[in-house]
Amino acid sequence: MIIFRVIIWLLGCNNRLNLQPQKTKRMLCIIRHETDPYFNLAAEEYVLKNFARDSFMLWRNEPAIIVGKHQNTMAEINLDYVKENQIKVVRRLSGGGAVFHDLGNLNFTFIASDENHKLVDFRKFTLPILEVLQKMGIEAKFEGRNDLTIGGRKFSGNAEHVYKNRVLHHGTLLFSSQMTDLSNALNVDPEKFQDKAVKSVRSRVTNISEHLHEPLTVLEFRDKIMDHVRNNTPDAEMYSFSKQDIDAINQLREEKYLSWDWNFGYSPQYNFRKTLKTDGGKLEIVLKVTNGIIEDARFYGDYFNKLDPSDIEQALVGTAHHEAAVKEKLKVFDLSDYFLRISEDELLSTLF
Repeated sequence: MIIFRVIIWLLGCNNRLNLQPQKTKRMLCIIRHETDPYFNLAAEEYVLKNFARDSFMLWRNEPAIIVGKHQNTMAEINLDYVKENQIKVVRRLSGGGAVFHDLGNLNFTFIASDENHKLVDFRKFTLPILEVLQKMGIEAKFEGRNDLTIGGRKFSGNAEHVYKNRVLHHGTLLFSSQMTDLSNALNVDPEKFQDKAVKSVRSRVTNISEHLHEPLTVLEFRDKIMDHVRNNTPDAEMYSFSKQDIDAINQLREEKYLSWDWNFGYSPQYNFRKTLKTDGGKLEIVLKVTNGIIEDARFYGDYFNKLDPSDIEQALVGTAHHEAAVKEKLKVFDLSDYFLRISEDELLSTLF
């Protein structure tokens, strides 16, 4: 009888405890001053997978192309322009199209926990941005599936990634970006690639700074957004990464976000074709690439040769479609015997 009463008492305690309102964990607000895109993309994944609390972050990148998770990196970039201007190329966790970042572009990230069917909500996470702009007298709108526009011109693209019961929502905010760089960095010949990857949609874009009624810097604009989010989120608090956080983010940066395997090798299967006119004649290369590795290579054209280029074709099979790796394979060949009056640089340029 006594045991029965104890059980009833314990059940009553549990019921009373369950009825107590749960204390809401305060949202962390983080301004990241690092402009290294490898670090910044690693930081997003680290917070998503290691923090229990909701988070809001504002950050900028030095010139970089950020490629969607499911895209063929080589098909999205102007490789010559990227190399010449030392633009970094990084794959992100979320889907969607490739975007160009520079210090005139402000990025925002919301990371939140919820029930699975409530996780993906582009309008919810972009609303604070629209509210800030509308307060500034700028008529910004949410249009399409994930864009923010002013006068029909896009200034923000957004993407999301779900991990367990958490969602990462991030978006670009073109404030004073160099539009020429944006166009040139993403300008690629569509004839070079045939694949099943998602192609980036080239949209008419605009900078927010073009629509301001009063002068404002990108950092002042950043602070306006942070103030708005903090003032409209109960118990939001500022947070800075600890040394432990930074060490863990740097480890992820080194192991994943700096790696060719993630940024290029993760690309889906694609066929690559390129033709070059040289003093030695027309040279065409066709490659089949899977997970960044060349599975088949064929040279075509009206060039002359002493030795059969099939030797080089066979050597390229199993090689990463990466300039350093290909160059290493070509070192063992006297290329002038295989492609008369075609230089090594010209040959390499057809391969990328």
